[in-house]
Amino acid sequence: MAIIKLSATERRRASAFITCLVLALCAWIVVTLSTTYNYNVREILAFKNAPLKRAFHSLQSDTVSVTVKGSGWQMLLSKINEQNHIIKVDLSKLDSEAYVVLSAQLAEINSEKALDNQITAITPDTLYFDFTNRSVRRVPVQLVKSVKYQQQYTQSGDVVIKPAYVTISGPSNRIDKIKYWRTDSLSLKNIGENVSTQINLEASAEGNISIYPKTVQVNIPVDEFTEKTLELPVKLVGNVDFFNVKVFPQKVKVTITTSLNRYTELDEDLFEAQADLNLWRVYGYNTLPVKVTRLPAYCKIVNVEPRNIDFIVKK
Repeated sequence: MAIIKLSATERRRASAFITCLVLALCAWIVVTLSTTYNYNVREILAFKNAPLKRAFHSLQSDTVSVTVKGSGWQMLLSKINEQNHIIKVDLSKLDSEAYVVLSAQLAEINSEKALDNQITAITPDTLYFDFTNRSVRRVPVQLVKSVKYQQQYTQSGDVVIKPAYVTISGPSNRIDKIKYWRTDSLSLKNIGENVSTQINLEASAEGNISIYPKTVQVNIPVDEFTEKTLELPVKLVGNVDFFNVKVFPQKVKVTITTSLNRYTELDEDLFEAQADLNLWRVYGYNTLPVKVTRLPAYCKIVNVEPRNIDFIVKK
């Protein structure tokens, strides 16, 4: 293949040509993107000033197509940043009407937009709503949590949520089916001390349901846990025929885990161990398994020794 050799003059001319071509292309791009265009984008509807005495349900999608007058730069950015397009629609007229005309609110909507990025039209222009009876009720807050603790630490008491109830309002046919309201997920790792934090409530998926308040305070008691061993008398149950029964041994050793703060408070009176004689009478068991049927909250059974006891029945 032949190699074209250019003289110094020819190289300077070629370099100047390429430079001019690049500059011309850049100038064309700048002029093109600086020109004003009408372009369409999708925007999400956000409602404000919802009627207090009427429950509503939108009969169309929560997104609309809008025609925007702006520069080519803005048109380019709108394609890149599509998640931040929101139109705030005033619903105050729903106190007396069943629809909202968006073109009548263009001035108010555009007041929240940049002057060089104004909306000229919205499709659909009219939003229609269905109305039902409105209900208000209080429901408990349900904490959604995923908490991982440091070794030998764990939750040592009930979670306290303030407020424990929230007020929800909306269509009766929806509100009456709601038994509780979830929080956003609380995810914590390597916890070794009490947790006190504020967390948002889960957002309503429907624009016609409102929640108050929107945040709650969550307190989770956390303590270091240790083991403790107690001797518990075995209580015999299921002796419906009132046989004279003796059990061996009469007490079992129960090992539990408990928080250090409650270690000295725990005694045998807070626990109960049982053996069911029905297992012999109905199923023919030769020994009776021991079950701990009563223990304080946040205590865990580690071991029961022995797990089975012998017995003698005198008829």
